[in-house]
Amino acid sequence: MTLLGMDNLALTQTAAYIGGALAMGLGAIGAATGEGYTASSASEAIARSQDNAGDIIKNMLVGQAISESASIFSLVIAILLLFMDKPDPGIVKAASLMAAGLCMGFGAIGSGVGAGIPAGRSCLAIARQPAISGRITTNMLIGTAVCQTPAIFAMVVALILLFKPTGDLAAFPTCAALIGAGLSTGLAAIGSGYGGGMAAGASCEGVSRQPETTTAVTTTMLVGQAVAQTPSVFGLLISFVLMFRSFPESTALSASVGLLSAGLCMGLGGIGPGIGNGMTAEGAVRWVARRV
Repeated sequence: MTLLGMDNLALTQTAAYIGGALAMGLGAIGAATGEGYTASSASEAIARSQDNAGDIIKNMLVGQAISESASIFSLVIAILLLFMDKPDPGIVKAASLMAAGLCMGFGAIGSGVGAGIPAGRSCLAIARQPAISGRITTNMLIGTAVCQTPAIFAMVVALILLFKPTGDLAAFPTCAALIGAGLSTGLAAIGSGYGGGMAAGASCEGVSRQPETTTAVTTTMLVGQAVAQTPSVFGLLISFVLMFRSFPESTALSASVGLLSAGLCMGLGGIGPGIGNGMTAEGAVRWVARRV
C-alpha cells in the first residue's frame, strides 16, 4: 500500500524519523524542567545555608541524574526508531512506529518534571536540617525512583509497538488502534508522574521539619504515590487491549475513529486523576509530618 506517493519502505522510514523526533523532543521537556527546578532550589538552599553547599550540590546532582532517567528512556526509543531494522514495511508498521514515539515522548514528561520536585525540595530540606542530610537524600531517592514508573510503562508499550509483527494485520482500523495505544499510556503517564513527584516533594520537606516522623511520612508518601500511579496503570491496560486484540478489516471511518478515541479518552482522562491524587497525597504527607 502506498500513501502520499511513497512506497512502503519510504513510508515506514518516514514514520520512524518522525517517531524518533517525537520521542526525544517531547521526552526532553520533562527532564529539562525537572532538572531546572532542582538547580533553582539548590541555589536557594545554598543561599540559606552556605556552609552546607557541598552536601546540597551532591544531592542536587543525584536528583538531576534521576530526573534524566525518563529522557534516557526516550533516547533509547529514538535510537531504535532511527537505526533498527524494520521488517514488514507498510502503513501498519508506520503507524506502529509513530505510536511508539508518541507514547515514549509524552510518557517521559510527567516523570521528568515529577522527579525534579523531590530533588529540589530535598536540597531545601538539607539547608534546614543539615544533620540528617543522609536521611533526606535517601527519602528523595525512594520518591524519585517511584516517579519513573509511568515512564517505564511508556517504554514497555513503546518497545512492544516497535517489535510487534504487523505483516498480516489489516491496515484499517489497526493503524488507529496502534496510535490509540501509544496515546493511552503516554498521556496517562503525565499526570501520574507529576502527581507522584508532589507526594515525594512533601515527604522530603516533612522529614526535615520533623525528623522523628520519617517512617510515618515515608509510608504515607509511598501509599500516596501508589494511588497516583493508578491512572497510568489504566492507560497501560487500554494500550494492551488496543495492541493485542485483533480487529476485522473495515474501511468505515467510525471503526478507526472509535479505536483512536478510546486511546485518547483514557490518555487524557488519566492526566487529571494522576495530578489530583498527587495533590491529596501531598497534603496528607505534609500534615502527617506536622501532627504525628
